[in-house]
Amino acid sequence: MQDPDAEMDFIDRVWTERRGRLARTLREDFCGSAIASCAWVKRRRENRAWGVDVNPAVLAWAAARLPGRLTSAQRRRLVLVQGDVLTARTPRVESIVAMNFSSFIFKTRPAMLRYLRTVHANLARGGIFFMDAYGGSESFEEMEEERDLDGFTYVWDQHLYNPVTGEVINRIHFRFPDGTEIRSAFEYDWRLWTLPELREMLEEAGFRHVTVYWEGTDPETNEGDGVFTPTMRGEACPGWIAYLVGEK
Repeated sequence: MQDPDAEMDFIDRVWTERRGRLARTLREDFCGSAIASCAWVKRRRENRAWGVDVNPAVLAWAAARLPGRLTSAQRRRLVLVQGDVLTARTPRVESIVAMNFSSFIFKTRPAMLRYLRTVHANLARGGIFFMDAYGGSESFEEMEEERDLDGFTYVWDQHLYNPVTGEVINRIHFRFPDGTEIRSAFEYDWRLWTLPELREMLEEAGFRHVTVYWEGTDPETNEGDGVFTPTMRGEACPGWIAYLVGEK
């Protein structure tokens, strides 16, 4: 599940470490509810954000809820753009983010490479691109994973994996104590890209430096601890999440 505040913390950290300052402008590709864009403009008064999504209904839903999420001053610093991330026009920005594995919608190498080149072109000089990825041995299995939350059960359903094409269909269901459920509340039709593939395409797209940030493990729960460290060596574990950072 997406944690926008943690993502913005990570962006601030990388900018401080790599550029010695904080970024002010951000574009959120595949923004959906614009959760990351909202977190960005709330963070500092100087911050501005553009959220891009191709689905007008989703953007209308997000726009209708902005008054309850942001002050009027914050809303003036957020622009929602309905359009394809490959062609949508926004000012060049310091940071572009593609989170929640949304870029995995591009299933072929030419399509993904075109997207990454578009990202590179839309970044200001010295800009930084942030994307996330997931994997591990269990990510190739057709299985369901349940997580008990407040008042309901969250079900991550890895419904289909095609080892020939790398395509996956993942779904999210919600189950409730009274026995009812909402099936396929969300469905994701992706290609499960590997980190080496993504690193190579980022470099081919023109990024000067590409870094993988690997999530550490909480020794008590044996799950991710939310701390991401740059590395060239990961653990061959059942499941992992990582960030890829491309510097222009």
